[in-house]
Amino acid sequence: MELFDLTEKLCLADGTSSDEADVTELILSLLPSDVKAYVDPLGNIIAEKKGRATPKNKVMLAAHQDEVGFIVTYITSEGYLRFDAVGGINPEVVIGRTVHFKNGIRGVIGTKPIHHQDTKERKRQPEIKELLIDIGATDEENARQYVTQGDTAYFSPGWQEMGEGYLKAKALDDRLGCAMLIDLLNSELPYDVTCVFTVQEEIGTKGAITSAFTVKPDFAIVIETTTACDFAGNEGDKRVCELGRGCVASYMDRGAIYDKELYRLAFERAKENNIPVQTKTVVAGGNDSRSIQVSTGGVRTIALSVPCRYLHSPACMIKKSDVIATNQLMRIMYEELCSI
Repeated sequence: MELFDLTEKLCLADGTSSDEADVTELILSLLPSDVKAYVDPLGNIIAEKKGRATPKNKVMLAAHQDEVGFIVTYITSEGYLRFDAVGGINPEVVIGRTVHFKNGIRGVIGTKPIHHQDTKERKRQPEIKELLIDIGATDEENARQYVTQGDTAYFSPGWQEMGEGYLKAKALDDRLGCAMLIDLLNSELPYDVTCVFTVQEEIGTKGAITSAFTVKPDFAIVIETTTACDFAGNEGDKRVCELGRGCVASYMDRGAIYDKELYRLAFERAKENNIPVQTKTVVAGGNDSRSIQVSTGGVRTIALSVPCRYLHSPACMIKKSDVIATNQLMRIMYEELCSI
């Protein structure tokens, strides 16, 4: 299956942190028969494939299965659902959005209409806890026939190709990384490799902690998406990274300072192979690297990311050329680290 077909299939699946079972089942179904894969007690998929040679160093590639979403916390007497976010979600991107539950129930996220808000309310951004999901229930009893506390709601999928080489969908963070690992495992490989599809990244990189202790790698490559702010009103360093400028190799984020030699090596190999590469212009965000690099006796780690606009929203946007660049650099770095 082609890389972007894999990505679409994965983005249409639902799986917030600790509720990744459907995504896990899908990923396992997409792995070839020569991959030895198992699911650990937390839910991580640890997949191993033999290559043509045994590597000098054990390399772990990681991408996370989970996406941001919502969890029901309370049902009002009128049948509306109070909820909280699973992962970091800006309330501004959810009002008026359609969401769905795994049982097929759909709802709309709403708040007090603007023409009923006073001047102060209009100027203030509402908090998630002030919003409601309306599933069309008549009252609490009716709502409880379909939904209860602890149920998870997801942004409704909206896979769409846009403009010249752009894609828009929910859950590109990080089903895109998962697609790249699946694509790798369906290839003939020069060296043995271990790919980990982690869980619970969005609520504290928990799956990365346990899986890295299991795998005990010498090197790790984390495949991710990262926030691009290259839109009107942002200039210079405020753009962070840009769509169309290739893979993002990180030097530091809010959770990790990356191995300096690996950071340098990524740029060198990208230049040698005419692969577009960039870095971020601010220290922001974070990913599984923060947990992997401090596991066991320490793991030398690099993150390679696809720049993504509108991250953690129902309309994440990426450019295909950046995905191709990231996929190419990932494969080159994996081969290099196996024998470095």
